[in-house]
Amino acid sequence: MSSLRNHRVIIASLFLPTTAVLGESNPPTPDIYAREVGSVAAQDLGGRPPAFRHATSRSIGSTPAPLKSIVDDLKSRAITPISTPPSEANVNPFSKFASLAPTPAGNGSISPPSIPNSVIDASLRKFHPDTPNATHLQRRSSSKPRYPTLSRSYSNGTSEPYYLAPNNHCNGGLKNAVDSVKDRMTSKLWVGSIASSSDAFSPELKASVDRKMKDMHSSLPVWIPDAELESCYDEFCHQVLWPCLHYAVPDAPKTKLFYESAAFKQYVAVNKRFAEAIEGVWKEGDVVWINDYHLMLLPLILRQSTRVPALARAPIGFFMHVAFPSSEIFRCLSVREDLLRGMLGADLVGFQTASYARHFRQTVSRILAVEALPKGVQVEYGVPGGAREGRGRFVDVGVFPMGIDVGALRERRREPDVSYWVQLLRQRYAGMMIVVGRDKLDEIQGVRHKLEAFEHFLKKYPEYQGKVLLLQVALQTTEYNELAAGGVSDVVARINSAFSTLTYQPVVILALLTVADAFLVTSLREGMALRTHEFVECQDGRHRPLILSEFTGSYSYSGFRSCIAVNPAIYQALTMSDEEASSRWEDLHNHVVTQTAQTFVTSFLTRCLRANTEHTTQTDLNSVPILNTTLLLPRYKHSPRRLLLFDFEGTLWRRDMTRTGLLAPFTPPESVVELLNKFSANKRNEVWLLSGLPVKSLEQVAAKVPSVGIVAENGCFVKIPVNGGKGGVWISMVANLNLTWKGLCVEILNYVREEREASIVWRFWTGPTDDCSDRQWARRQAAEAQNHIFDSLGERYGLRIIPGSNSFLVLPNNISRSTAVGAILHPGGPAYSPRSSSMPDPDVHAHVGGGVGGEAGFVFAVGGDEKLLRRLNELDNAETVSTSGKGTDAKWKLDAGDVGDVMWMFANCP
Repeated sequence: MSSLRNHRVIIASLFLPTTAVLGESNPPTPDIYAREVGSVAAQDLGGRPPAFRHATSRSIGSTPAPLKSIVDDLKSRAITPISTPPSEANVNPFSKFASLAPTPAGNGSISPPSIPNSVIDASLRKFHPDTPNATHLQRRSSSKPRYPTLSRSYSNGTSEPYYLAPNNHCNGGLKNAVDSVKDRMTSKLWVGSIASSSDAFSPELKASVDRKMKDMHSSLPVWIPDAELESCYDEFCHQVLWPCLHYAVPDAPKTKLFYESAAFKQYVAVNKRFAEAIEGVWKEGDVVWINDYHLMLLPLILRQSTRVPALARAPIGFFMHVAFPSSEIFRCLSVREDLLRGMLGADLVGFQTASYARHFRQTVSRILAVEALPKGVQVEYGVPGGAREGRGRFVDVGVFPMGIDVGALRERRREPDVSYWVQLLRQRYAGMMIVVGRDKLDEIQGVRHKLEAFEHFLKKYPEYQGKVLLLQVALQTTEYNELAAGGVSDVVARINSAFSTLTYQPVVILALLTVADAFLVTSLREGMALRTHEFVECQDGRHRPLILSEFTGSYSYSGFRSCIAVNPAIYQALTMSDEEASSRWEDLHNHVVTQTAQTFVTSFLTRCLRANTEHTTQTDLNSVPILNTTLLLPRYKHSPRRLLLFDFEGTLWRRDMTRTGLLAPFTPPESVVELLNKFSANKRNEVWLLSGLPVKSLEQVAAKVPSVGIVAENGCFVKIPVNGGKGGVWISMVANLNLTWKGLCVEILNYVREEREASIVWRFWTGPTDDCSDRQWARRQAAEAQNHIFDSLGERYGLRIIPGSNSFLVLPNNISRSTAVGAILHPGGPAYSPRSSSMPDPDVHAHVGGGVGGEAGFVFAVGGDEKLLRRLNELDNAETVSTSGKGTDAKWKLDAGDVGDVMWMFANCP
């Protein structure tokens, strides 16, 4: 984290942690007890139906009892005083949930003697952030009609006062994580919208808000017109992207409609507004951290900035806080390529779990036909209009599990109010077993499934009726149909109607993690469920079990495998012995205190800086000088020993890539044979030919130039050069590898292919190179084949896939021309050449010593393999020349058409 002290971090998130509210500061909070049973909080609903309306059970004829919050339940029961209530000045740690729950009719006058209404209601007011006049964006399910989600309570923004307040729509996990390192992140700037209607804000008022936000909260508001933000957020983000990312296949015609209408255009417009805001404040040394699916286009937009060209080399990280689906799901989006290319504009793309990162790598490989490696993605295209134009890039892909601020949570648990409410709840529900859930009422959170599982549990084990409570903390959401149409209210009503008595109600909204006998999460698809981390930490001393859906990101980590996997496991949790529960809790707790919020922030930003440093060390092609023969020829002449490494295809030989040329028998070009013989005739030269061709083809070259060493199939095989009657044998670099994958791969690739000894090339196009419809179709089929091979064989056999413009190569991991050259140079290597005894080993400088390296006075490598060129650059006496025409780390560049003439200049030297 010390490296970040010298950088300002610009944190881009759709909503700022702080919002601006028109009106007087600290407005009165509406009486939440004076609302109708089952109604939502008193706020402007924009003319749409309420988010929750309690309905009678369709399966039970009787009318169910009204739903109650835990505060109402405590107020309605006369209990023995347990202690003096804490001062109203202390914040009630649990009353924040009460503002999210339906409450019974009445004015809240019923109260036990030991719990004055003033205590509870005062605490509730402090935790009720919404005001009557503060309107916010809302999320709704795509299955319901769209209603306006942005409405204004003020028409004259210039004359109304305003105040700054916490923004309920911000990414709470991200804010808490950033706050946890505030003593070490010395400079930061939040960039986002205020999540409230802003059309009424005059330019003067916006300028005033900008100043206050910057001075008081280190924030920069992005002012977005209400209609534009509504279309982007409510339509595209939550009716297209959100379902897709959570494995709900979007309606393809609807997706196409969004693309053709304004929804995706508004999404693009919002991302561009963020880019403009960042361009206005970015300065050299700043790190840009872009968060979540609302801003998937932003990394590439910043890279392409013409206003601030230096952003093309800025450290940019993108973190996806939600799930990322498999390629079969993501490909349903009509704008899939735009979104993926936007994310690949970052130096680092982060995900919550390894499976999400794997899905992303596979998706870009399949849809964009680029090379996906375990560490990241090799992008062959550059950034048009930017400093990296014409260059390929490598994008790191990493896993960064988000955690909680354990220290802050422990501090809150020590507050007097917490102990007071824990005692109150334990006394109220004495003798009862409590199962706790805390979820948003989104469909993917599986609340309805949880309630049905609890209902099934009560039916299957009737002895627990009247003895077990399910306390479901229902966090406020705008997902309309989960309550009204998704059946949550019906299931709650049905359970209460079937199993309730005058003194027992098994489903109660709101709960306390500390008193829980089990915690239940039934998400259908979710990233890191941080509420499970909080439960584990709150169970310090009780060690009760966690029931967790395998579809949460948390479940994928080994530390959370000590939970009880859903389907369902309530009985197992409630009957578990203390010894087993304690053992499981220890494993869970070790993960929670290790993968903290601080670890998340520091690891992501540190990796982002490191990735940017690695990516920007590569020099732009325009900055690489053309090979200077006047300078190098004297060094070549006077070197007593020379190591010469030449790429065959693309450097010494231009292959005919038409179908006729590819199917024609291979014949070594006479010009290349003559050049190689000329070089090898000089006793001071050791010459190696590096090729991707199979051994059977290169045998013809070996027969004509036996004193030249050959690397075949991109490093799979090496032929030692003949010297003094020795050498001339082929060495397998894959002898110890399992090659049974080839047969399976060939079954997949039943088109035009080149089957080799240890690798396979699939050529899917041999026609014109223009981007015609047939070639596009061929590329899509090739991408499908690559994805199928990687999914079925890649991880099992340790394979990598290298895509080309008209073909792709499948070969074992850790096999390359660079590793083959390392085996040639290393004295203990399997392909060690007797003539290379004086050659330095790039990896083992200590082994070869200082004098040995000096004996090889000239190492000359010409080709397009960047990995090999970078490796040889570590040698002081190496001269590397790139013929790829792309950005390179080589010391020199040379046009492929000039290679022959230049090489003859060297070959003719004594």
